Amino acid sequence: MSAPHNGDRLRIEAVVGPGADLRAISAAATVALPGPAPDHAVLDVALRVADSARLHRLPEPVISAAGSDLRQHVRVDLARTARLVLSEQQVLGRAHEPTGRLAGRITVRRGGRTLLDQHCAYGPGAPGWDGPAVLAGNRAVGQLLVVDPTYRDDPPGREYSTTCQRAHGVITPLAGPGVLLTAVAPDAGDLRRCLDAALHHLGHRTG
Repeated sequence: MSAPHNGDRLRIEAVVGPGADLRAISAAATVALPGPAPDHAVLDVALRVADSARLHRLPEPVISAAGSDLRQHVRVDLARTARLVLSEQQVLGRAHEPTGRLAGRITVRRGGRTLLDQHCAYGPGAPGWDGPAVLAGNRAVGQLLVVDPTYRDDPPGREYSTTCQRAHGVITPLAGPGVLLTAVAPDAGDLRRCLDAALHHLGHRTG
């Protein structure tokens, strides 16, 4: 969707009931755009997954167009027996243009306790975002979170790193029944291939 524009406030809420299995995707990328309002845009996503339910949320990327300013926060509240596959992708700038400002946060709570609270910021005014310790010139970044109660007794294993053509990603276990992939790539296509390879490695289908 071509939104939000600067100044917009959008919120998405979803509840996955007990024992349900929901796969949520998007038809196209979300494009953050500049607008007449001087304030930044906000996109909040609030998800709740009940006992024995499973949620796959695999949306298309958020594209930060030049001049845009977006703050995005994805909040997930999991029951202790719930399962989650969550993908987030950020593309910094459309073709042949600089990026806008994009700040993203993922907060996941399981059984009332925080499992993950990750924050990132890119673009004008964000210190060091394009340096060698962060993106090192890459323009696409993604996160893939998998939470499964069986990981407590049988975790995926030691740290796993992968290079998919020009993308680079690493999968690390969390302090709980989950693993997190963080990946960077020059463009959206390379990032998607890296995320798909990680999903396959973790035993999940992409389509």
